Amino acid sequence: GRCRAPPSPTLPRPRLPTTKLAAMATTQHKLTRTHARTCRAAQTTTSRRGAHMRREATNSTKMQALVPMRREDFAEILNQQVTPDMPLVYLDNAATSQKPACVIDAVRNYYTHDNSNVHRGVHTLSARATDAFEEARASVARLINASTPSEVVWTRNASEAINLVALTYGASQLKEGDAIVLSVAEHHSNIVPWQLLAQKNGVELRYARLDADERVDEDHVAELMEDGKVKLVAIAHVSNVLGSTLDVPFVVDLCRKHGAKLLLDACQSVPHMPIDVQSLGADFVVASGHKMCAPTGTGFLWAKYETLDELMPPLYGGGEMIEDVSTTCSTYAKPPLKFEAGTPAIGEMIGLGRAAEYLMELDMREIHAYECELGAYLYERLAADVPNIRLYGPSPAAARASGSHASGLDRAALCAFTHPAAHANDLSTLLDSMSGIAIRSGHHCTQPLHKEALGVLGTARASLYFYNSPEEVDFFVKELNKVIDFFEEVAV
Repeated sequence: GRCRAPPSPTLPRPRLPTTKLAAMATTQHKLTRTHARTCRAAQTTTSRRGAHMRREATNSTKMQALVPMRREDFAEILNQQVTPDMPLVYLDNAATSQKPACVIDAVRNYYTHDNSNVHRGVHTLSARATDAFEEARASVARLINASTPSEVVWTRNASEAINLVALTYGASQLKEGDAIVLSVAEHHSNIVPWQLLAQKNGVELRYARLDADERVDEDHVAELMEDGKVKLVAIAHVSNVLGSTLDVPFVVDLCRKHGAKLLLDACQSVPHMPIDVQSLGADFVVASGHKMCAPTGTGFLWAKYETLDELMPPLYGGGEMIEDVSTTCSTYAKPPLKFEAGTPAIGEMIGLGRAAEYLMELDMREIHAYECELGAYLYERLAADVPNIRLYGPSPAAARASGSHASGLDRAALCAFTHPAAHANDLSTLLDSMSGIAIRSGHHCTQPLHKEALGVLGTARASLYFYNSPEEVDFFVKELNKVIDFFEEVAV
């Protein structure tokens, strides 16, 4: 499709932790002084930086063959300047991806040509809208290789999908004395719903720790399941902070051995690697559309049709999800409509379907291969060329050496880090204000991971997608060193 892109959401500006630094970052005049002092700091460290620059030239030559995929489809938003004379470098893809023009066009086409409610009319617009809406479901089913589109339930996001499982399957199938295994690395969306369930029906929550490489310790998962009380394991396929990939076959074997169900939070895997739910072995898979080139407010739950039909009662009542209604009782539609009460986000789901088609056109194997190389390059550049940086999660080499697969487990194309010179929010603020680089800072919705496992309040995170380039990685590393130099100078 023709490529247009919408403006990205406005991100809240983090507040600097000290009065002195806040004063320096709140006005353009003082930011200009900051830029000047940063340049002076860079001049005082020429010898240290010289070695880094020579290494950067070597690395850039090595990465010349790595070309971003279909960057032109995102040209309007990625080619803008958010800081004067500095191009936007968008490295916040783990939070949300940009949207290709074909997705924007699909949404626009619905609203300008087919706008009508679905499943409820026999006129032409309603029929076209219904066809597009259900074709989108079929596209997502093809992307993840579901056996039928009826196994794909539309949700607003992965958070709602997990809550749906907790409030239907969890509430009806789990009881006091049963246990659920999570990990300390989970997103809040995969912790809070289970805490709410535990408060209602008394199930026990158990948390797997990290191993020495800062991966989820699958051996500890096995220990937590030994007493036979665990009925559900709910865990991230790929960590949004550590970049580590779960050894799914190992965990699937554990679940089958102990008669437990497995829910995979696939928000950081579905957009980045091939996913085949029929061979994966999980019982529930959830993902958010906005991280996979689709509009916000979209997501899905996948489960086997028999699970949706027999083990999960309806959660919401209303239109769409009924078969027959009388004043005394109601009967319900079959999955997936059974879980989709009311008018859905029709245009947005059509956009999700087009995003799924777009990713398949690019080929998820090609996306994954590209991101593995670029992600390893990001990690290696930060480790080699940013003195005193602390990177979290396994190195690419450690990731490849882990897991039950002969090929190991690839590290995701993201890096969370801290530096003793400055708080993560300060690094992120000045990278944006001075260099036009967008990274994320904070706890990334993983407070237990940061506070209890890593011992820090927050991290900075750079995360890549298939439209990012090695040159952007080089620019990020160079500008990060400048910002660190500034903070080290003002601390003297």
